[in-house]
Amino acid sequence: LEIAKKRFSTRSYLDKEISQETLDIILDAAHVAPTAANLQPVRLLVVKSDEAKAKLSKAANIYHAPIAIIVCADTSKSWKRPFDGMKTTDIDASIITDHMMLTATEQGLGSVWICYFKPDVVKSEFNLPENLEPINILALGYTNEKANPARHSSQRIPKEELISFI
Repeated sequence: LEIAKKRFSTRSYLDKEISQETLDIILDAAHVAPTAANLQPVRLLVVKSDEAKAKLSKAANIYHAPIAIIVCADTSKSWKRPFDGMKTTDIDASIITDHMMLTATEQGLGSVWICYFKPDVVKSEFNLPENLEPINILALGYTNEKANPARHSSQRIPKEELISFI
């Protein structure tokens, strides 16, 4: 809970490299995240090189983060709810992204979950196959911005409005 309270959207990153060891810990968090029926339909594209960041910049603003992770759903592997056919790919991708964000916070990194991007440009620039849909982008990096855990009491709806006991 303390890590969740410390995590906030960071849009200002330092020019400081993230070690492979730290990145591996964040990616391990993605690896252990649950998915519907354990089908694991999520694929991650770790954008580190200047060339890859230039490609990504055609589709999204990653705020000069040293690393961005494009979270994609493999629509050919998604679980479908049998009653209405709803696919869980967005949910699976969201769970994995949340695991990575919380682990990044634990590792002293800032992050921002980006959904404002051009998916067709991502697909084209990174030559994604038809079955891979970019769902979101997670920007990661060190920051001078400071968390304000007290913001939750003033910037969130009251718990009584959020929660209903029935």
